[in-house]
Amino acid sequence: MPSLRQLEYLVALAETRHFRRAAERCNTTQPTLSEQIKSLENRLGAQLIERRRLGILLTPIGAQVTDVARRILRDAGEIRLIAAGGDQTLRGVLRLGVPSTIGPYLLPHIVPSLHRAYPDLKLYVREDLPQILPRALEAGDYDLIVTPLPVRGEELYTVELFREPLFLTVGADHPLAQRDRVEKSDLEGHVILTLGPGHQLHDMVHALCEEFGALMRRDYEGTSLDMLREMAITGLGITFMPGLYARRELVSDTNLKLLQLHGRFIYRTIGMAWRKSTARHPTLEKLAGFCRDLIHAQFGDLSKAA
Repeated sequence: MPSLRQLEYLVALAETRHFRRAAERCNTTQPTLSEQIKSLENRLGAQLIERRRLGILLTPIGAQVTDVARRILRDAGEIRLIAAGGDQTLRGVLRLGVPSTIGPYLLPHIVPSLHRAYPDLKLYVREDLPQILPRALEAGDYDLIVTPLPVRGEELYTVELFREPLFLTVGADHPLAQRDRVEKSDLEGHVILTLGPGHQLHDMVHALCEEFGALMRRDYEGTSLDMLREMAITGLGITFMPGLYARRELVSDTNLKLLQLHGRFIYRTIGMAWRKSTARHPTLEKLAGFCRDLIHAQFGDLSKAA
């Protein structure tokens, strides 16, 4: 049977597509990793990777074996936690997945306090699309994710952290910027910019456009909140910006104006999710409670969970 170390090497190689980067991730040398992958192929009697000058490709068999390897490594980690009594303390490494529209604007307010309170806890953080995060969590790529709710997955446990308002954002020279009060009927016929498919914000804005009679511009969908910001400034359209990003990046920008619709509170719910089967459930509940309290203390009206 393959060793856990060999499976770890294979997964690292599949994710980095490069022997040197995979070796660095696994804290080993490139020759050692290459030798162990070759040994794994010989043991299984199958080619797992195609070696190329510019990197590697997984063979079809290699992709299947890698999927199983991820599950084995995840289960091995759970076995270690169970043997340690569930590891009721916040320590060790947690693999955290976050969307790009949340992580950079939330984590700087949480991580320093979290580190002071739990210095033995280490976070490995990676950004991914919201639609990918739940599947990656189920596959064992992450220990937990911060994500817009709800998420799909019968095996996932979710905890609400806070409700994040979405601010109508228009260029400073846009006609709506001169209004003291904006009704949802005022958006009828206006062009709305948003992020591309795969972002939960895309789906939310699409629903809002249908509700308000606005037009969602699909030929200029943004790749980031910063790009939406620049397009709104030039008058290409108006957009809805998440509250955390708006507070950090937009409140002092005189080229834009942030508005809230009269009588209509628009928000998205942000939460944490992890696998129901994890032995770390008690500690992740503790972590979620710590983050919820910290967000409430720092953001006030942003942080109130239902």
